[in-house]
Amino acid sequence: MTTQPKTIVGLGELLWDMLPEGKQLGGGPANFSVMSARLGNRAVIASRLGDDALGREARTLLASLPADLDSLQTDSTQPTGSVSVSLKEGQAEYVFHQPVAWDFLEFTPEWKQLAAAADAVCFGTLAQREPVSRRTIHAFLAATRRDCLRVFDVNLRKPFYSRVVIEDSLSLATILKLNDAEMPEVLKLLQLGEDESRSTAETVPDASLLRRGARRLLDEFPLQLVCITMGGSGSLLVAREAFDQHPGVPVQVADTIGAGDAFTAALTTYYLKGAPLPVLNEAGNRWGSWVASQSGAMPPLSPAKYSEIEQAITAASI
Repeated sequence: MTTQPKTIVGLGELLWDMLPEGKQLGGGPANFSVMSARLGNRAVIASRLGDDALGREARTLLASLPADLDSLQTDSTQPTGSVSVSLKEGQAEYVFHQPVAWDFLEFTPEWKQLAAAADAVCFGTLAQREPVSRRTIHAFLAATRRDCLRVFDVNLRKPFYSRVVIEDSLSLATILKLNDAEMPEVLKLLQLGEDESRSTAETVPDASLLRRGARRLLDEFPLQLVCITMGGSGSLLVAREAFDQHPGVPVQVADTIGAGDAFTAALTTYYLKGAPLPVLNEAGNRWGSWVASQSGAMPPLSPAKYSEIEQAITAASI
């Protein structure tokens, strides 16, 4: 495997989660970039903040983290993104405010240069909810090199997705990452199968049905890999000629915010190193479970913990 640092871009939303106990900075692409930077890459957050107190606070917080902030845009009109999170009968409910700064991502000459330099870019559906940002995301992807890894982390948030958005994104992606609950929704929207990824009598994902769904997507779109996370049950990676299932890494869960983004960052990092499927799975589960064991999407990471996790991943590759 090669070890040269890569340029990895998280493209899309950067927002504050307004939780009952206080606010936390997040957004899938931003979480992805921070973890990618911690794994030794030049990881860039390509997003847009408002020229307001929340935007300035976000920049201050991010300055203490290793991600590259040079491609963060400032919007003089729209506010910094936020989402109100409330608990109803123990379940989290989200209200994504709009319009906000990241709804107006701009494809600048600087972003065109960044796209041309990118070894990997991760994008999702939420930042495509407005036509302006959707056009920018597609222009960015079109400006990447042919060998750039384009990771579509679906991250479905109702009502901010559609068949057209998902279909167009899949046609541009190298890797699709989604969870076991999103698989049947994606297949249904694309009319590629009914909801058969989970048995009606079971709460544990049915890996054989998930694998069948992944095969349908691989047959329909120019993907190289489909990654399905299954919460505490681990993950499933399906390529055209092989697949690998990982049972997960047991941890005491603090919260799951950002765990999937950490998984994607580790998967992307090791994919760019040329790692085989079992190592990709190990890396994703190790880093995803660590974030789940911490509070928030961007928890502090000590050198000792970093070494411990990377050694566990290395041991899996022997």
